[in-house]
Amino acid sequence: MADAADTPTAILASVAAALRESPFDDITYRSLGDAVGVSERTIYRHYPTRSHLLEGVAGWIESTQFPLPPFVTIRQFENAARARFVAFDASPAFAFVCARAASISPTAEPEPTFFTRALVAMLATNHPSLNDRDLRRVAAALRYFASAPFWARMRTGFEMSAPEIADVFERTVAQVLGDLIASTPVDMDGPSQQSRR
Repeated sequence: MADAADTPTAILASVAAALRESPFDDITYRSLGDAVGVSERTIYRHYPTRSHLLEGVAGWIESTQFPLPPFVTIRQFENAARARFVAFDASPAFAFVCARAASISPTAEPEPTFFTRALVAMLATNHPSLNDRDLRRVAAALRYFASAPFWARMRTGFEMSAPEIADVFERTVAQVLGDLIASTPVDMDGPSQQSRR
């Protein structure tokens, strides 16, 4: 039997292995218990619902199969997202599971992920005049456009390949950041013209 501390990870690894052969909906708690060497009840203790299991395996897949390299600049972020789209194309079953999990209501505590915090930090560094609300809004937009759900929508709805999706992504990032820069007053010699009125 698996060590208690490793059981959740072993379950998620078993789900990921089973996804190579079967769709998520065909994977049973009983088969997972048999594969991991624990009871079905143990699987339920760690993942009480299919939503919990889906969210858990999607997080595990994202961190092990689709990790986003560190980025500090917009160009590094775009390159990381481009590489991620290629990885999604290479493992579409995993990418579609991640996209599906993103569409369910979260089962865990709502806490900003490392990815979200990295986006906010990048934007704060590159656009220091932005207020917190705009930082969060732009980070949310950039996060979505670099995500599995965006890739899945472009792949299934428009039959695009990873390079085509990356091109759409980069144009979208340019548009979002262009709008951001245009709407942010530049303070060179005091208040902007708009604030003087």
